[in-house]
Amino acid sequence: MRTLEFILLLVVTILPFVKRPLLRMVQANIVLIILASLVLMHLVIEGGRWQMIPVYFLLAILAWRLKVVKPDTKARITFLRILGYLGVLIVVAVGWVLPKALPVFSLPDPRGAYNVGTEDIYLKTKMDEVVTEDPSDKRELMVKVWYPSDADVSKLEGEPYVDQTSRAGFATKYGLSPGMLNYLDYVKTYVYRDIPVAEGKFPILIFSHGYGSKATGYYALLTELASQGYVIINMNHTYESLGTTFPDGRAVYFDFDFQRRISDGGMAAMEPLIAAFKDGLDYEARHPIVQKAVNKFYESESMNRWAWDMIKVIDELESWNASGLLKGKLDLDRLGVFGHSNGGGSAGKVPLMDTRVKAAANLDGITWGNLIDTTYQIPFLYISADWPAEHEDVNSHIYINKSTDYFYETKLLNSGHPNFMDIPFMIPVNELAGTGTIDPYEGMEIVTKLTTAFFDQNLKNDPNADPKAIGAEYDKLEMTVHVGDSIR
Repeated sequence: MRTLEFILLLVVTILPFVKRPLLRMVQANIVLIILASLVLMHLVIEGGRWQMIPVYFLLAILAWRLKVVKPDTKARITFLRILGYLGVLIVVAVGWVLPKALPVFSLPDPRGAYNVGTEDIYLKTKMDEVVTEDPSDKRELMVKVWYPSDADVSKLEGEPYVDQTSRAGFATKYGLSPGMLNYLDYVKTYVYRDIPVAEGKFPILIFSHGYGSKATGYYALLTELASQGYVIINMNHTYESLGTTFPDGRAVYFDFDFQRRISDGGMAAMEPLIAAFKDGLDYEARHPIVQKAVNKFYESESMNRWAWDMIKVIDELESWNASGLLKGKLDLDRLGVFGHSNGGGSAGKVPLMDTRVKAAANLDGITWGNLIDTTYQIPFLYISADWPAEHEDVNSHIYINKSTDYFYETKLLNSGHPNFMDIPFMIPVNELAGTGTIDPYEGMEIVTKLTTAFFDQNLKNDPNADPKAIGAEYDKLEMTVHVGDSIR
C-alpha cells in the first residue's frame, strides 16, 4: 500500500469518531484544507485508482459533515446515528481490503550486472493453425525478447507493466472490466524499450508461459535472468495465452471455444490415474496406469503444439543473429529452454525433439505425453511447488528415467503453483491468489537464484555456479541431485 493511500485510510478510519473534539481545537476550514491537500497530493504523486473509491466516498461525506456538525453540542445516540456509524465501519473495512488485495506492488530489484531491454518480434510461420476454423490459416507468433544492456537508464521510464491486450484478456477471464486494471500503470518495471544490447555474445533462453495466463506475467523472473546476462525469448502461444497483439493492430485472445472442444471428455483419461493415487496403489502397480493416462490426456497435444512453436523460434535464431537488434549478440551454441506450468511441461519436450538445446528447466509443470518412456540426455532442472499430500504426483512417474546427465529434483516449500509468476505480488492474499505462505520475494529469490545457477553452470560453464549450493543456502528448498542412475 502506498504512503498517501495509507494516510488517507487512517484519516477516514479515525476522523469520523473524533471530529467533534477535533473541531473544538481546529477550525473546520483548516481541517478541510488539510484533507484537500492530502487528496491532491495523492492524486498528483501516486495517482487515483478504483480500489480507493470507498475512501474517496468517505472523504466526501466527511467534508460535508465537517461543515454541518456543531462541535459544541453533544451528539445524541439514536438508531439512525448508530446505523450511520455501522455503515461507515463497513465502508472503511472495504476501503482497507481493496488496496491491500489489489495493490500497486513493487517488483523485486534485479540483482544482475546488466540493465534490461525488451523488443517484440513478429513471426509468421508455415505451420497450419489448428485453433482457428479456417484451414488456410497459418500459425502466427509474437515473442518478446528480454536482453542485457549497458545503457544508462537513470533518466528513462520503465515500460508499462503488462501490455493492454493481456490485461484485457485477464479481465475477461475473471469477469472484470479492462479499465479495472488501469492501476497497473503505476507499477514500476525494470525493463526499457529501445535501448541497445550490451557488448558481447549471450546465451539464449526460450521461455514458455502457463496455459491461459498472461504471457508477459513473469516480469520478476525474466527481468532477473536477463540482468544476469541472458537473452530470453518470451513465447506467447497464440490463442492459448490471455492476449496477443500483432503489428497490424489485431488483438487476439484466449480461445475458450477451442479449449472446450479439445477438453471434452478429456478427464475420462484421467479417472484411472486419479483412482490409482486415491486407492493407495504402490508405485510399481500405479506406473502402467499413469503411463497410459499421460499419453492420452488432451494437454499432451497442446504441449506438442507449444514445443513446435519453440522449435520454430529456435530455427529463426540464426537469422536474428545476422541482422536487426540482436545482430551478433546470440551465442547459438548455448541454448536453453524453460517454462512454467503448461509451458514448463512443453519446454520439457523440446530437448527430446531438438538436439540444439543444451539444458532445460521445468517450473512446476507436468510434461504430458510420451516423455514417461524416455530419458534426458542433457542437464535438467525440475522445481515443484509444495503441493498437498493428496495431490497426484504424476511427475514422479514421468521423470522415472531422469537423465544421463545431471537431473535436479527440487521443491519450493510453502509455495503454490502461482509463486513462479508475478501473481503473488499482484494479489498478495494467499486465499485469492492460490499461492503458498512463503514470502513472495523470498520465493522468487530462491527460484531465480536456482534457475540462474543451473543455466550458468550448464550454458556459461561457470565453475562457480552450483545449484547444490542454492539448495544448501535456503531451508525452503528441498533438493535431490541425480547423475545418471546415482544420487549425489
